[in-house]
Amino acid sequence: MTYDRLVCANCASPVSEGRCHVCRANRERLQQENFFAGLNPMALIALLAVLIAALALVAHQTA
Repeated sequence: MTYDRLVCANCASPVSEGRCHVCRANRERLQQENFFAGLNPMALIALLAVLIAALALVAHQTA
């Protein structure tokens, strides 16, 4: 899940805005935790499609 969709329980604002110390701490933790956490779902789907196409191309050439 991307952190731009999360809502802070402390201040009820989006975590991506970082309005309170809890938001800022969680935003930093999520950014450091995973490279793919910052990507939106469409970018992940596009990356997956490119990888599948590359795998199909390699399989076709070796056959």
